[in-house]
Amino acid sequence: MPVVVVESPAKAKTINGYLGKGYTVLASYGHVRDLVGKDGSVDTENGFDMIWEIPADSKKRIKDIADALADDPNLILATDPDREGEAISWHLQEALLNRRGIKKDMPVSRVAFNAITRKAVQEAIANPREIDTPLVHAYLARRALDYLVGFNLSPVLWRKLPGSKSAGRVQSVCLRLVVDREMEIEAFDAREYWSVRAMLETPRGQTFEARLVSLAGKKLDRFDLADATQAELAVQAVESRTLTVTGVEAKPASRNPSPPFMTSTLQQEASRKFGMGAKACMSTAQRLYEAGHITYMRTDGIDMAPEAVTEARDAIADRYGRDYIPPEPRIYKNKAKNAQEAHECIRPTDMTKAADELRLEKDQKQLYDLIWKRTLASQMSGARMERTTVTIRDKDEQVELRATGQVVIFDGFMKVYTEGRDDDAATSEDDKRLPAIHEGDAAKKVAAYADETSENQLIKAPSNAVLGQQSFTQPPPRYTEATLVKKMEELGIGRPSTYASILSTIVDRGYARKEGNRLFPEDQGRLVTVFLSNYFRRYVSYDFTAGLEEELDEVSAGDKDYKDVLARFWRDFSAAIGETSELRITEVLEKINEVLEPHIFPDKGDGTDPRLCPKCEAGRLSMRTARSGGAFIGCSNYPECRYTRPFGPPGLEGEQQGDERMLGVEPESGLEVWLKSGRFGPYVQLGEATDENKKPKRSSLPKSWAPDTIDYDKALQLLSLPRHIGVHPEDGEPIESNLGRYGPYVKWNKVYANLPDEEEIFTIGMNRAVEVLAEKLAKRGGRGAAAAPLRELGEHPENGGPINVMEGRYGPYVKWEKVNATLPKEMTPEDVTMAQAVELIAAKAAKSPKKAATKKTAAKKKTAAKKTAAKKPAPKKAASKKPVDGAAGA
Repeated sequence: MPVVVVESPAKAKTINGYLGKGYTVLASYGHVRDLVGKDGSVDTENGFDMIWEIPADSKKRIKDIADALADDPNLILATDPDREGEAISWHLQEALLNRRGIKKDMPVSRVAFNAITRKAVQEAIANPREIDTPLVHAYLARRALDYLVGFNLSPVLWRKLPGSKSAGRVQSVCLRLVVDREMEIEAFDAREYWSVRAMLETPRGQTFEARLVSLAGKKLDRFDLADATQAELAVQAVESRTLTVTGVEAKPASRNPSPPFMTSTLQQEASRKFGMGAKACMSTAQRLYEAGHITYMRTDGIDMAPEAVTEARDAIADRYGRDYIPPEPRIYKNKAKNAQEAHECIRPTDMTKAADELRLEKDQKQLYDLIWKRTLASQMSGARMERTTVTIRDKDEQVELRATGQVVIFDGFMKVYTEGRDDDAATSEDDKRLPAIHEGDAAKKVAAYADETSENQLIKAPSNAVLGQQSFTQPPPRYTEATLVKKMEELGIGRPSTYASILSTIVDRGYARKEGNRLFPEDQGRLVTVFLSNYFRRYVSYDFTAGLEEELDEVSAGDKDYKDVLARFWRDFSAAIGETSELRITEVLEKINEVLEPHIFPDKGDGTDPRLCPKCEAGRLSMRTARSGGAFIGCSNYPECRYTRPFGPPGLEGEQQGDERMLGVEPESGLEVWLKSGRFGPYVQLGEATDENKKPKRSSLPKSWAPDTIDYDKALQLLSLPRHIGVHPEDGEPIESNLGRYGPYVKWNKVYANLPDEEEIFTIGMNRAVEVLAEKLAKRGGRGAAAAPLRELGEHPENGGPINVMEGRYGPYVKWEKVNATLPKEMTPEDVTMAQAVELIAAKAAKSPKKAATKKTAAKKKTAAKKTAAKKPAPKKAASKKPVDGAAGA
């Protein structure tokens, strides 16, 4: 039987069902080879030869395939229809050749299908081809480039910028986008402006809102009403005038649908509508593809196969009627110039099936519904609207107001789907519905703003019909995953198969974090970006990265030799690496200080030096890196001055970061000092957990210390525990004080004595410590002896054995055998009687019957059981069917 190889078991199972028993379908579980993870795996001296290795689990996959081929040497490689899929097929062929699972002259078929349907799979099997060599070369070039950047640039970061983890050819450029946006936001200077609105009423009693667009014959630009004084004059002008509708203009408008999804637009829309990250989106889409519900999900193409267009138009007609089908099919083409565009858009394989008609998990159902609606909408008629503009003036034309709105005459594609927006803006004025308004109508002002509230200032007219509102220009918004993918696509950075992994990498490396749906750069991400932008500017340049992507696309098309592309890149890149060899860490940090000075040392506005140490008033503040990977601000007068503060603008000391707070950096170790909140309450910690330091030093807070009172000095005090007090005069062994789970204590050998006051941990002296330990020993009856009872009550009246009153960690208790019963609060050790003790012991034994069982009571039960058994008559034995010796002849 021919052997068909795909990537995943799920895909193998589906395809096996379509091909039947005449084929053996096996899964490779993705790539079967990868570059050896060490320096030299790409040989830059010998034509960029690459050293591959086969992981242990992949060796078994290759053996299974080779064993299957022993019966029928007919290999069909049916991996995904993109560059990565082509590479997997090539790796399989090379691995099988090296293993002698196939011979060099044995034909190997490569088939590709855009959808896992019976028709698509069978057509692909009937039309095999050879492995696409240019596509494999494009893969090799990308893999080599990513390796050369990672294995050469990352060590530079480790040496010159301690705490950094890695750099990447596209990853670092993506991070730069996030950091650049944050620096734009920090540098943004908000500008004040005002707007004026009025609520008006038609003669028929219908209300609508209009905004002031002209005052005293002058058209108002955005910043013409710059402050409250000007806004108040404008409000008074509108309030004092009688208004009339002087113009009503209605214009037809239309709106056409968006094209069907490609990878980037699917990720963007899933993020907007469901908050689904790029990685989750692609994982969900992969499952839909493997189940045969959608076409291949990694594509730059937005065109649709002719038969699919016909199916979509038929489905629209069946569900919504022929009015919703345009006279001609819609044809979409994008401007992308790469091999991926040869693929179709992402669409359902069966246009007639809505999400509710399929058995899907929740996330798959959401994503399928999105794809299905977008696909149908892309082939539907456009929406038709009427857009109306109403002009309102006073008779002297000193004020002019305008109201805009629209009416949807025919919803068209909007009946099924409308695209989401990246911004958080509310519905625009143009989307509002207006009542019937006629030219010449009186526009009466109506009280509507009495309860209006806002974070910014408001100016209300006495009638509450006119409102002036303060606003400020807003900085550009932080990127979401959707807008970051969109920006990368616009710049030509990355490709569909890389977007999700790039976004997850910058978060996993700790270079950026997600809060809500927004991406914020972490300190280390900011430092890495500044370092690369200053010493490797070309390689984090948007234009250079996009240009390299275009060259790789030309390799895919067979127009360029991939080794020429690698050689040109390596010549310049290796020279840039060499130029950093003489860089000193202090030089790098000072450069970062200079670049980030507006952020970490902003001008105080009083003429003083923002980098002057506030503690010693002599040293100069500068950024330093901690061993844990973070950064902090420290004084140049160290160790005389130990002032530190968190990295970032002044005023961050004590700033809460969720349940955590960075208090400073311990200068000798270079580790950050954190206040954290854990399962057992707040605690302080030195550094973060790493592979080398899996259990960083911690100390819980004393109960009397509130978390908001903990500062850097108090944290170091706690982290210095246990405190060495001295050596015991009897044996010279150390005495220490510490804070434990049950409070403060002193310790000597195996003797622990509680302290009444938490502050004593840090102040107790030798005499007091020896005295406390002696008191504890006296209660225990001497060093290492069992604890002496407070009172001996006598033998248990029923079962025997001594009953004593003891002193315990949680208070006094009565003890008999293995039963310990705590005394009630109202009962003192001096007053407890034997009867009360027996009652407490019985109650405790009833709760814990296993612990209450003693040898004596067990012996009594055993004796009683024997007596009972003796009184019962012995049961008769059943007659044996098997004859005994000699019985056969009886």
